[in-house]
Amino acid sequence: MRSLHAAGLVDHLVLVIHPITLGCGARLFEGPAPLTRFALVRSVATPSGLVIAHYDRRG
Repeated sequence: MRSLHAAGLVDHLVLVIHPITLGCGARLFEGPAPLTRFALVRSVATPSGLVIAHYDRRG
């Protein structure tokens, strides 16, 4: 994922957001990467509290 994003090849993101915080773990995006703007196209909140968010790259 990191190398695809750095190469500008990511057009769509689906993020599943869990309502917890952690003090450690692997980062999804680390190090230098091009600024890429995404627009929220859809989101769904599940009964368990997860949020599933779909984003498309702008431009």
